[in-house]
Amino acid sequence: MYEDTERCVRAVQSKDARFDGWFFTAVLTTRIYCRPSCPVVPPKPRNMSFYPSAAAAQQAGFRACKRCRPDATPGSPEWNERADLVARAMRLIKDGVIDRDGVPGLAARLGYSTRQVERQLRAELGAGPLALARAQRAQAARLLIETSTLPMAEVAFAAGFSSIRSFNDTVLMVFGLPPTELRRRSQPQAAAGSLALRLPYRQPLCPDNLFGHLVATSVPGVEEWRSGAFRRTLRLPHGHGIVELRPTPAAYIDCRMTVSDLRDLTTAINRCRWMLDLDADPDAVDEQLGADPVLEPLVRKNPGRRVPHTVDGPEFAIRAMLGQQVSTAAARTHAARLVTAHGTPVTDPGGGLTHLFPEPADLAELDPATVAFPKKRQAALNGLIGALARGDLDLSPGSDWQRTRADLAALPGIGPWTVETIAMRALADPDAFTATDLGVKLAAGALGLPTTPVALTRHSASWRPWRAYAVQHLWATGDHPINHMPTADVVAAPPAPARATAAATAT
Repeated sequence: MYEDTERCVRAVQSKDARFDGWFFTAVLTTRIYCRPSCPVVPPKPRNMSFYPSAAAAQQAGFRACKRCRPDATPGSPEWNERADLVARAMRLIKDGVIDRDGVPGLAARLGYSTRQVERQLRAELGAGPLALARAQRAQAARLLIETSTLPMAEVAFAAGFSSIRSFNDTVLMVFGLPPTELRRRSQPQAAAGSLALRLPYRQPLCPDNLFGHLVATSVPGVEEWRSGAFRRTLRLPHGHGIVELRPTPAAYIDCRMTVSDLRDLTTAINRCRWMLDLDADPDAVDEQLGADPVLEPLVRKNPGRRVPHTVDGPEFAIRAMLGQQVSTAAARTHAARLVTAHGTPVTDPGGGLTHLFPEPADLAELDPATVAFPKKRQAALNGLIGALARGDLDLSPGSDWQRTRADLAALPGIGPWTVETIAMRALADPDAFTATDLGVKLAAGALGLPTTPVALTRHSASWRPWRAYAVQHLWATGDHPINHMPTADVVAAPPAPARATAAATAT
């Protein structure tokens, strides 16, 4: 995108917010960089230069605009659409891998040498992995400066900087103001560890299926809908967190977050963005799906549908297994029993959240009576848990989608529905397609589409690479709670005790 100078100039001159995050405009005369929709008078085209990332603009010596806040734009949708090395690397960098494991750790996760990773990132983004991580640290630092009352030394280390000097130099270079001046202008009121921020997205957004799905499938004790917000616990690299996400009429999600260790701030924010699919490009999705005469009325009725993802890949894989061949309510009950028996307790002063979802290692010696499954399904669940605990399955943001599909399909008891459901919601593959799903087949039949998996998959070729979004539109034709924003609180309730296996099998 940034190499198409003429198209970039038109986007800047029209202040087109759809391109925010796709590229950044550097102004040669003022030495600042902006988002395309910056409200100031556009510079002359000869004074514009374009960069694919904020890190590249910063490396070239430009500082962030104080008016349009280019550091607060939605992320580029490219990284969630692609499965190549650069896209996988960007997803892992956003998840904080470099701050935790360095560039060698990033390269090891990707299965490439550090030199190859560095070369490909520089070729496409104009900056190496360290510069990209540094730009992310600068954004995290600004959030902490403006939304918390933490001492600056704690802000520096919480944002991932190794020294106060590096923190001061970076903030001054990127934002043109020292940290103390940024705080003076913002006058934060939040308590230490508590953050109030906005998660921007590209409009339009249809919140009904997004929040409806998360709430209808929520696990008591781990997730809840309270006072118009979706709340859940987060298992993070250095501790845990609790997040509250509320849709608003404006182009952002209101986010209230508490983390036990502020080093997890950036990771927590990006996992919430990932869960709500906030970096998607709804115009591109709707344009392609709307070209199908059958889907066109559905897209026109509810543009901007997102795919609800997850904050934890292994957690969702286990939940998907629990949901095989049972109702949504039964799946929630099974998951709640696991949480009560094996989850990590947490304290939630603002609501009814009680636990973190258990890690695979915590479920290695799972008692069959906990979920009251038939023996074959119990063996399949244990097989998945074992593969996750051993590290045989990569469900991280940087996973290779096709390889993970193959690894899942090789496990006993995992069929096409489970594989594609995990690919859709845990891996966030925008082209995942659950052709064998009952709701999809019923919707297809009602719309006059083929209903057999082979024929429907063949028809869906024109929807690629957005078939996961097509599934959301097909599901929306039914009257299921996943399609509707909740109108009442859905809070934690103690799960019923497990019944005998035979009784559960009969049910």
